[in-house]
Amino acid sequence: MSLQPIPLQPLHDNHGRQFSYLRLSITDVCNFRCHYCLPNGYQGDGEPQPLSLAEIDQIVQAFAATGTRKVRITGGEPVLRRDLVEILRQVKRTQGIESVALTTNGYKLLEHIDAWYEVGLDQLNVSIDSLDPRAFQAITGHDRLQQILAGIDRGLQLGLPIKVNAVLLADQPQQLSEFLHWVKRTPVTLRFIELMETGGQPDYFARHHVSGESIKQQLLQQGWQPLTRGPHAGPAQEFAHPDYQGNIGLIMPYSRHFCSSCNRLRISAAGKLHLCLFGEHGHDLRPLMRAEHQLELQQRLRELLQLKAASHDLHQGNTGAIKHFAMIGG
Repeated sequence: MSLQPIPLQPLHDNHGRQFSYLRLSITDVCNFRCHYCLPNGYQGDGEPQPLSLAEIDQIVQAFAATGTRKVRITGGEPVLRRDLVEILRQVKRTQGIESVALTTNGYKLLEHIDAWYEVGLDQLNVSIDSLDPRAFQAITGHDRLQQILAGIDRGLQLGLPIKVNAVLLADQPQQLSEFLHWVKRTPVTLRFIELMETGGQPDYFARHHVSGESIKQQLLQQGWQPLTRGPHAGPAQEFAHPDYQGNIGLIMPYSRHFCSSCNRLRISAAGKLHLCLFGEHGHDLRPLMRAEHQLELQQRLRELLQLKAASHDLHQGNTGAIKHFAMIGG
């Protein structure tokens, strides 16, 4: 018996949450050596070739048909895919997708941002953990801060909404003050992300973790006001101040009720659905990423969502199967 089209009903789990946001990794390769992720650089892990353009088309169509409205392209470092422009163009053209975003370390930002904008990129996220060039190079292994900041300036000239991600690190006590000075005159959203424990670096986490709650209290004391969360927004709590052109966001996975507003799912570069960043394993969907299996793929997504847990177990030190964030795009 042939499968029949299912009336559009957003993906939902057994905990009352709906999912309209897909984080799609197109490569697990990264050219940075950030201490908290790939301190020894990308080593390769025997994974198969990343999803092809045709496979990406099929999985994005399936998610769009089941209520996804926002797709974020991630890595590794997605700019290392030579067909990134074609991927962005294809995702943007998918019926039902309203917003296409990209997360990058910014290494090739200035060279490529105009091309991304021309094919319809709606939002850009850039990872910068320090505005001190020496600290930036020490963290990433690359002396590229000024070029990355120039790329951000170009994005702002084009009118792109830009978010800058900075991982909170105990050995960077000046992070808050230097970024506050920057966002006073720079209209970006700066998001501080709590360092999260991974299976590969438990000792690093113990030495460097800083609670985002202390940053939140400092912001509130300085007159920053909470902003209302958008319908397809990620997990950040965002704040605005009348004296600042930019906003501040906090992503605090160790806070209470962090998972209650979860609206995002992840597809790895190898084609596995990850129901949680810190889940035990992924569910292989790659065999279904063909046009003749499109309806079956949609049904499989709905079935797998019923397996999603109510919360991660980070508080118990359970980091799941993830060894580093480049594996499935953070």
